[in-house]
Amino acid sequence: MHFDILTLFPEIFRGPLDESILKRAQESGRLTVALHNIRDYASGKHRITDDLPYGGGGGMVMKPEPIFAAVEAILAGETGVPIILLSPQGRLFTQAVAVELARYRRIVLICGRYEGVDERVREHLATDEISIGDYVLTGGELAALVIVDAVTRLLPGVLGDPGATFDDSHARGLLEGPHYTRPAVFRGWAVPEVLLSGNHAAIVRWRREQALRRTFERRPDLLERAELTAQDREFLARLKREKADTDGYKPLGPHKEPPLEHVSKSS
Repeated sequence: MHFDILTLFPEIFRGPLDESILKRAQESGRLTVALHNIRDYASGKHRITDDLPYGGGGGMVMKPEPIFAAVEAILAGETGVPIILLSPQGRLFTQAVAVELARYRRIVLICGRYEGVDERVREHLATDEISIGDYVLTGGELAALVIVDAVTRLLPGVLGDPGATFDDSHARGLLEGPHYTRPAVFRGWAVPEVLLSGNHAAIVRWRREQALRRTFERRPDLLERAELTAQDREFLARLKREKADTDGYKPLGPHKEPPLEHVSKSS
């Protein structure tokens, strides 16, 4: 997998790309990343990459010429390469999108800045727009790193455990369940006995149920799209009944007295 990243601030990428899984993926040849400074493709003595917006308003807008020039020089006529503009107006980045992108051999990522990029980049150059969430960032660089990391994890041979990508949160539409390691008891808090039992089938089922429970409690919206077995649905139905029973019982606060149905008055 090769990523071409267009940015005004290539140094932002140095730390994350030089550590951990991304570093090992590059050393093994499974990942290559080329950082392209958009300013290098700007014309004129001052290599200006942004300008005032037509119609007025605050902020600056990234000019189209350097971005078009950069992409055209980098791809040199190669077709079929996704050209992705990182934008808050793009489709939401999910694990499913990461799986989709991992099928490509090469991807171009364009990092916006300031008030955004000239609309002609979006209309006539980018083949896709992606947002990593409904919040505001200073630029597209962090979003680009998120995509590179999530996609790289899916490449064959990148992770030590071949099944790790399938167990991660969101990989199968559910949040991941809890993990434990030594010691078996810490400050009186013990590891669940099933994990110490050696019963592989029971452990697999416990982990599945914990993932279902955590998703049910924290991200129930994910269950609408998750692949569920009949056993999963039965477990979720039990969780719903438990929740209904809990919601139906509302204990009084510590300083509240129960209401008196009859109050007697003495003269």
